[in-house]
Amino acid sequence: MFATVLRRCVSGKLLSAPAAKLVRARGTSNYSTTLRRTAAALTCLEFFFALGLLVQPAEWKLGELCVAFCVRAEEVLEQADYLYSCAETEKLYQLLLQYKDSDNAEFLWRLARASRDLSVQPNVEAGRKKQLMFDAFEYAKKALDKDDKCFAAHKWYAVCLSDVGDYEGIKTKIGNSYIIREHLERAIELNPKDATSLFILGYWCFSFAELPWYQRKVAAVIFSSPPNSTYEEALEFFLKAEEADPNFYSKNLLMLGKTYLGMKDRERALHYLTKAKEYPAHTQEEKEVHKEALDFLKKLG
Repeated sequence: MFATVLRRCVSGKLLSAPAAKLVRARGTSNYSTTLRRTAAALTCLEFFFALGLLVQPAEWKLGELCVAFCVRAEEVLEQADYLYSCAETEKLYQLLLQYKDSDNAEFLWRLARASRDLSVQPNVEAGRKKQLMFDAFEYAKKALDKDDKCFAAHKWYAVCLSDVGDYEGIKTKIGNSYIIREHLERAIELNPKDATSLFILGYWCFSFAELPWYQRKVAAVIFSSPPNSTYEEALEFFLKAEEADPNFYSKNLLMLGKTYLGMKDRERALHYLTKAKEYPAHTQEEKEVHKEALDFLKKLG
């Protein structure tokens, strides 16, 4: 249900607009990159000055090492984001795997994302798929432990928790739904303009809004107050995602159309389904979105 579609929704496509900006930035923003690196290095130097460590000439070597470390970390993160933008999943995973014992949440949540992205690649053996998903969850959990104010750590913790729930039974899966929502809401609180977090929470709401009655009965047996939502709530998050980053994801356009259909608003549903159909389809997922939107449009006449 929610977790199955979520895996496909966030695997690689949600980098589209941000990734395009990143690729452009790598070619045109060397100056700003240098400034970022310098700022990171200065932060480290200021820390050592505060401790009184940069007094003797020999101790300047420590400062130099700190500068080198900060610049190196910035470079690795830049390289990781570039590989992500190019959908080089295996290379990205191997790069970040070297930092699995890092205390830096920025490395860890990216490794969580790379692990789960690798797990959903075609032809991944079932045993390895499961291991990668559980590894991803552990990396996300560690990222959250290291920095609970990192919005991306909360987002990927929620995504990875949804993944591992597929292996842990219906009771655990439903129970996890509450936690997933809490972390998505926290991610949005920390970064209200992150279109991906808004989309995923919208999909969470949509999934429970259209839950068949018999599945609600099963959930009610297990939990006195099972997760619940409405099309109106889902719509709010899909619209906010579109406002934060217009046309960032064809799936968001499709879900807007499907949500309006659920609300019996045919005119708006047609508008967004048409936009989803006309969205350039390069990846397999985009082609599937195109086909689904086209099927809905045919039914609507």
